[in-house]
Amino acid sequence: MSTTSLVIMAAGMGSRFGGIKQLEPVGPSGEIIMDYSVYDAIEAGFNKIVFIIRRDLEKDFKEVIGNRIEKLVQVEYVFQELDDLPAGYRKPEGRTKPWGTGQAILSCRDVVKEPFAVINADDYYGKEAFHKIYQFLNNPSYKENQYCMAGFILGNTLSDNGTVTRGVCKGERGILKHIVETSDIKQEGDHAVAKDDAGNDITLDLNGLVSMNMWGFKPGLFSELEKGFIHFQSTLTDEDKMKKEYLLPDVIGDLIEQHQVEVSILKTSDRWFGVTYREDKEIVVKSFQDLVNRGVYPSKLFA
Repeated sequence: MSTTSLVIMAAGMGSRFGGIKQLEPVGPSGEIIMDYSVYDAIEAGFNKIVFIIRRDLEKDFKEVIGNRIEKLVQVEYVFQELDDLPAGYRKPEGRTKPWGTGQAILSCRDVVKEPFAVINADDYYGKEAFHKIYQFLNNPSYKENQYCMAGFILGNTLSDNGTVTRGVCKGERGILKHIVETSDIKQEGDHAVAKDDAGNDITLDLNGLVSMNMWGFKPGLFSELEKGFIHFQSTLTDEDKMKKEYLLPDVIGDLIEQHQVEVSILKTSDRWFGVTYREDKEIVVKSFQDLVNRGVYPSKLFA
């Protein structure tokens, strides 16, 4: 049986939430959001889970989720390190901010040699996207440079407790052309409003598709990430060295512009939810209870 991995980015702190939100229980039997993602991924066919974490979270991570999951599926841990840099570069003195999602995925290069999906640890994606990405990754007709992305309906990804940032997708015939990172998105009536890069108000279609950082890749991506990270480091100013991040959507966007990869948008109608703000937790807990009541999930996962 071939291996297909799910890579979960869980190295970040929830600054707006006020804690390590990835480890907050939200299910009726104490499940965390990642439990549901892992459950859905295994159900879809994924048979290896790779957690990207910080070293200081390793003990808590294994106690909260890893030790249970290891009984069901192969598990690997990867650490996102500030000093994991290309030859000739050193961590800038005083930098504490991680290098971003591009470097996070690059940190998996020694343990992921197979097709893989990528998700955030603190987002609930629903079942449909996992099935679609798994089928895409295991379709032998797709080439090494053909990737995919789950496209969520914007109206299904908003928070009632504040604005959100989303990658607004622009595509043609189901192929991603570019992603516009858009901030301060909130619903107003039958549409959404947000801010552009200049701080001006813009209007968005609630039925438009957005990226929630759920991707499907082939292992050839790692060589592109390595080359891109070297270029990223070489262009940093002294000010950039303290805070600028190497972001996965930017890397993919550059590869698309250079016609090096093709990214299929796999539309999903599932409703996203997550704990962006502390006030979101109550809604998330109720949402999971509702899914259990409807029979979508058992009352206790991995029992």
